[in-house]
Amino acid sequence: MTVERTEPVGAVPDAAPGNFVDRAAPASWRPFLRLARIDRPIGWWLLLLPCWWSTALAGIADDAAPRIDHLILFMIGAIAMRGAGCVYNDIIDRDIDKLVARTRNRPLPSGQVSVKGAVVFLALLCLVGLGVLLSLNAFSILLGFASLIPVAVYPFMKRVTSWPQAVLGLAFAWGGLMGWAAAFGELDAPAVWIYVGAVLWTVAYDTIYAVQDLEDDAVAGIRSTTRLFGARTQQAVGLFFGLALVAIAAALLGVDAGIPSWAGFAAFAVHLGRQVAAIDLEDPKGALRLFRSNRNAGLILFAGLAADAIIGI
Repeated sequence: MTVERTEPVGAVPDAAPGNFVDRAAPASWRPFLRLARIDRPIGWWLLLLPCWWSTALAGIADDAAPRIDHLILFMIGAIAMRGAGCVYNDIIDRDIDKLVARTRNRPLPSGQVSVKGAVVFLALLCLVGLGVLLSLNAFSILLGFASLIPVAVYPFMKRVTSWPQAVLGLAFAWGGLMGWAAAFGELDAPAVWIYVGAVLWTVAYDTIYAVQDLEDDAVAGIRSTTRLFGARTQQAVGLFFGLALVAIAAALLGVDAGIPSWAGFAAFAVHLGRQVAAIDLEDPKGALRLFRSNRNAGLILFAGLAADAIIGI
């Protein structure tokens, strides 16, 4: 008996089943939407959350509610720039992606999108991000442009170092600086601490993510913290999550945070602890679930910070 194929043509294995792109997007759009990872929203959530943490932290410091316009602008910017980063990364990695089971069906290595088409799409996404950036103050604009340095070098790091997750952290956590800068036009210690915490958080959750590719990465010669730590991955992730909590706690102390912030922080810490306890190097699907759960972890922390800012008005 022949079993009919139910998976949408061009779908990738780490996309959520029944996502909007596979279910409802016009067929001609799907390769480009997949290229920008619109079918995998966890990426833009993880890019956005440090922005929201920092915005709420600034609200606590200023005895004001988090600015809704900044929260919305950062969401638009995170979706556009996460997409742009993915397109750029896939252009650089298109030959390596052919060697990895999880990535060989991506639009570029599978031929669904040409390199020229990807470059044009990248430019359009960058224009959206630029529009968001130009809506902020001058200091934030300069700071936003500075983020392009870690973004530009990240795709090459997996070829030369076992710490590409650290470079990803420097890029993905940049919003920890941006929310504060957008509010005050400068950087102060709490913003730096929340950024450091977000960097360490990113290193930890992306180490979990790389569990999916352990075997293929070894064959392709791709380096990662997961390959570096090996059997000690669980302990390493626990260490990075712990250090992230120390840095975030320093940020909260710096703004004299109240009970709602510390309640959110405590729940966030419990969530991270449960992730560490559940890590299994023999369970790639479980690693993906743990990785995705960091959206909820980050939203828990944001909810505490935002409540603190609102209550403290």
